[in-house]
Amino acid sequence: MNKRICTLAILMVVAVCMQAKVKLHHLVSDNMIIQQQTDVRLWGWTKPGRKVVATTSWSDARSEAKADKKGRWLLTVKSPKASYKPLSITFDDGDGKVTINNVLAGEVWVCAGQSNMEMPVKGFGNCPLCNFNQEVLNAAGKCQVRSAKIPSIMRMTPQEDAETCWRECSPATVGEFSATGYFFAKVVNKALDIPIGLIEANKGGSRVESWLTKENLEKYTKEATDTMGIVNFKKDWDYHRALVWGNGTFNPILNYTVKGILFYQGCSNVGDPDNQYSERLKLLVEQWRKQFKLGEIPFYFVQIAPYHYDNKQGDWGAKLREQQYRASKIIPNSGLVCTNDCVFPYESTQIHPAQKQKVGERLAFLALNKTYGMSSVICMSPSYKDMQIKNDTVMIHLNDECGAISRFEDIVGFELAGADKVFHPAKAEHFWQPGGGYWDECIIIKSPSVKSPVAVRYCFRNWQLGNMANAGGLPLFPFRTDNW
Repeated sequence: MNKRICTLAILMVVAVCMQAKVKLHHLVSDNMIIQQQTDVRLWGWTKPGRKVVATTSWSDARSEAKADKKGRWLLTVKSPKASYKPLSITFDDGDGKVTINNVLAGEVWVCAGQSNMEMPVKGFGNCPLCNFNQEVLNAAGKCQVRSAKIPSIMRMTPQEDAETCWRECSPATVGEFSATGYFFAKVVNKALDIPIGLIEANKGGSRVESWLTKENLEKYTKEATDTMGIVNFKKDWDYHRALVWGNGTFNPILNYTVKGILFYQGCSNVGDPDNQYSERLKLLVEQWRKQFKLGEIPFYFVQIAPYHYDNKQGDWGAKLREQQYRASKIIPNSGLVCTNDCVFPYESTQIHPAQKQKVGERLAFLALNKTYGMSSVICMSPSYKDMQIKNDTVMIHLNDECGAISRFEDIVGFELAGADKVFHPAKAEHFWQPGGGYWDECIIIKSPSVKSPVAVRYCFRNWQLGNMANAGGLPLFPFRTDNW
C-alpha cells in the first residue's frame, strides 16, 4: 500500500513539473538571499510572448513581465526588510506555477577575482586554511550565511545562465565556501544581525583582462578577442586568457540585484608596466557597475600578499601592490585591504596564504564603515603621507593612524637609499617631533650605511614583512618615496 502511495506521489510531482513551462535562472532558486528593501530583479525563460506573473509571501502585490522573442523575461519585486523569516516566491506563466522556498531577505555581495578569492574554507591541495577544524565547528547555526558558486567556464560569447544553486552554511557545507567571502559574511552577519548572501564568480589564475568585455578589450588593450588568438595566448595557461572567463563565469550573474563587489586578484598581472593594471582595474569596475545597472555600488578589493616571485629581493610584486593602491585612489566608492601581515614567515613560496580570516574580516570592516555607516569601526590601513630629511635622518608622517601606531620600538621593514639608489636596512622608531606650537608624531629612520638619505621604502620587495599598524591593528601599506 505504501509503495503504491509513493508511486502515485511521484507521478503527481512529475505531472506538475511537466505542466510548468516557466524556467527560472539557476540563481533564482530555493534558499536564495535577495537584497533587502529594494527592487529585486528576477528572471528566466518561457514561451515567446507569454506573460509571467510573480507573487510573494510577504506582499499582496503582483509583478509581471512579457517574454521577448527568445522567451526571455525579467521582472522586479519589492523586497522586504532583512530578517530570518523564510519567504517564498511563485511564478506563473499560465501553463503552470513554480514556487521557490526558504528565501531570505538580507545583503548580497559578489566574490570576484582569482584563486585567493576562490580558495575554499577547506583549502586547496597543500594550501591549508588556519584553524580549519575550528571553523567547521563554528559553522553550526550559520544557515543565515549562504553562497552560490558559479562554475568557472570559458565561453567566447556572453552566457545567460550557469549551473549553480544556493547553499546554506553548516559544518557539512562551509568547507566549499570561498574562505575570504565566508569570513567577510560571518563578520557582517554578526555586526548587522541579518542574512548575508555570497555569489562566487571567480577563476584561479585569471588576469584583470580575463573579465573585460570584447568591446573594452578591443578599445583599450591589444588583447586578442578572436578564438584562435585567445587559444594561442599562453596555450598551457588557459586561466590567463582574456574575455572568456567574464563571458562564461561572470556574465550569468549580471541581472542579480547585489549590494557590492569583493575582489581579490592581481598575482597574474605582476609585471604589468607603468599604471596599466590600475587603469584596467578602474575600467573593469566601471564596466561591472554599468552592467549591473545598480549605480556606483561599493568595490572593496585586496592587495596581493607578499610572495617570492622567484626572487625575494625583487620589486615587481611590490609594484603591482603600488598599482593596486593607486587604483583605490582613482576608483570611486572603493576600498583596499592591506595584507602585508597576512602571511607566515614560512609562506614565501605559498601563493595561497593560510590566514584568510584576516582578509575577510578587513573587507568586512570596509563594508561596515563605508557602506553600513558604522563609523566606529576602523577600516583604513595607515599609508605614507610625507617626509622630511635632516642630515642622516628621515622623518615620515602617516595617514590614517587613527590615534595610535602599533609599536614604538623594534620596527622592521624600512630601508634607506642615498644618491646611489642602493637600499639598505634601516632602524625606525617612534618620535615626538616639536613643531608649529605642538608636538607632532612621526617615525624617524636611520641607517649607518646611508649618511645622506634621499629615499625611503617600506616593505617594497616581493617578499618583505613589516610590523607597523594603526589603532585598529591594520598594517601599514607598503610604499616608496622614489620612482626608480
